[in-house]
Amino acid sequence: MTEQFTIGLTGGIGSGKSAASNAFENLGVRVIDTDKISHFLTSANSDCLKTITDAFGSNILEKGQLNRAKLRKIIFGDDEARKKLENILHPRIRQHVEDARSEANGPYVIVVVPLLIETEAYQFINRVLVVDCDEQTQINRVKKRNNLDENEVRDIMRTQATRQKRLAAADDIIYNNGNLCLLLEQVQSFHEKYLDISSELNGIQK
Repeated sequence: MTEQFTIGLTGGIGSGKSAASNAFENLGVRVIDTDKISHFLTSANSDCLKTITDAFGSNILEKGQLNRAKLRKIIFGDDEARKKLENILHPRIRQHVEDARSEANGPYVIVVVPLLIETEAYQFINRVLVVDCDEQTQINRVKKRNNLDENEVRDIMRTQATRQKRLAAADDIIYNNGNLCLLLEQVQSFHEKYLDISSELNGIQK
């Protein structure tokens, strides 16, 4: 079986990863989103949620559902607590990604991993695609979307790789400072590029 050509899509919080991944999906690309997998794994009554509750206490629940804001307050600023959560979630997420990737059809697959640069856990990634924007744009987007103040957003950003580190790790970069048309043009261009690379890897003549 031919190894699936895989793009790791990443970026800081508020950079526009969802907008970019949705655009690829609209082009027919198989997109595997680790955030969506995480939400599925931590749904009410799941084994994973029970493990997290055992580790952090029932105060993180609200009517049987995970209260992500409460959990976020526990882990941000506490490296040990964050590592504990990652040790519960990340192996389960990786297994779901590998299962979905093995079942995927099409010339290439995109795996959306917010902490791709930080974890270095996805060794099957062939290329890293970073969605980038300036830091103030990140802050403004997250403040509006998540109803957080600037200090809370900066606390989250400090737990992630710096913008410079992400860009240094990138094979490809989508610049997303707010122009949706420009983002879509870049996605289309990279889609064509990845189709070409996939064809070359599989020895297919266009």
